[in-house]
Amino acid sequence: MAATRRPGSHLRGTLDDPDRADCVVACPPHPEHGGSRSNPLLRAVSDAVDSACLRFDYGPFDGGRGELRDTRAALAWARDRHEDVSLFGYSFGGCLALVAAAKESRAGRPPAAVGALAPAARLADGVDAVAAVPDVDCPVGVVHGERDTTVDAAAVADSVREHGGRVETVAADHFFVGQRDAAVAPLVPTLR
Repeated sequence: MAATRRPGSHLRGTLDDPDRADCVVACPPHPEHGGSRSNPLLRAVSDAVDSACLRFDYGPFDGGRGELRDTRAALAWARDRHEDVSLFGYSFGGCLALVAAAKESRAGRPPAAVGALAPAARLADGVDAVAAVPDVDCPVGVVHGERDTTVDAAAVADSVREHGGRVETVAADHFFVGQRDAAVAPLVPTLR
């Protein structure tokens, strides 16, 4: 059962399985390229985890900076309602999930875990996943397609691997066409 909620002043989200104790906040891909809470890979994560899942839409596009604030607002909203909250993001959202996890870790409030699927390496000044990874103080998992030419997910994966995180590759491009479950499955142990 899904419930539609307003996680922030301008955010809209869908909370799947709202009665579960734990929650995964799912960050969509680039909103100017059709990324939204209804993305099939976000839905696949929601179906795969044994937690509630907050899939949300970003507010007005701001090149990554405003979307980072939106991600942190969605995380705060979920924390007010659930015991343990993890972050997940795909592509643009993967970068945001990692950067938000680093910022929350530096503030002494790390998420329970963070998982990123084909994360972009950098979106804007101060929104750099590769630079953020060393500051993330929770379990980290990354999955990327070995034929991904859309983003530099390999650079993020290298940083995650270097700092003790879990990295998996899938024989796919950036969009994981026909491989949704194979792309998401390696992240489930990290996200719980």
